[in-house]
Amino acid sequence: MEIRLDSLIDGARRAEGTVIVVDVFRAFTTAAVAFTQGVEKIIMVANIEDAIDLRRQGLGDLCMGEVRGIRPENFDLGNSPFELAHADVEGSTLIQSTRAGTVGVTASLKADHIYACALVTARATAQVVLHSQPSLTTIVAMGADGTERTDEDELCALYVRNLLQERTVDHDALRALVFAGKHSQKFDDPTLTQYHAEDRRIALQIDSISFAIRVHCEDGLLVARPEIV
Repeated sequence: MEIRLDSLIDGARRAEGTVIVVDVFRAFTTAAVAFTQGVEKIIMVANIEDAIDLRRQGLGDLCMGEVRGIRPENFDLGNSPFELAHADVEGSTLIQSTRAGTVGVTASLKADHIYACALVTARATAQVVLHSQPSLTTIVAMGADGTERTDEDELCALYVRNLLQERTVDHDALRALVFAGKHSQKFDDPTLTQYHAEDRRIALQIDSISFAIRVHCEDGLLVARPEIV
């Protein structure tokens, strides 16, 4: 299997083969937690207006996401794994829009298959991809707003690559590197109340979730569901 690493929105546009889109803080950690809470599916869109319009059409129950970390007006849920861990969402369809992760998914137009990945689902994602044995896998670290590389996404991408190459990685060392990163520090800033400290703690529970998140095109929409080998 050929494995390519790329970054940001342009990287998602270039990505080919089986594409793994990485967003640790916080989109795909939040999506993974939502599925553990019994969400049926998540429709992923790039723009908040599209999310609201899909809900208005009755194609989803709740809008979930953020702009600059803050829940948009008229959204039901923020982009917070801590919030989703305590939300009553069982059986629902969510519509998710964020500034990086879901934008990366929608930009991956050359992909044969798409997975949305974070540290919590890294091993499960690698296991699903190894099971299918694609000739090419591209891992895209989305970073901040899809325009600035971040430690957590770049390190998660490297971790997934190592798993695909069946290498062992020290979780504590990986966690420490992510914790020390620039974008980890916002969770300690009391003025940035949209970033709950529990969000970081959940995001750093490496390989804690046993399913991957596969994104399919269904009736013209990008729909995410859990997938297990």
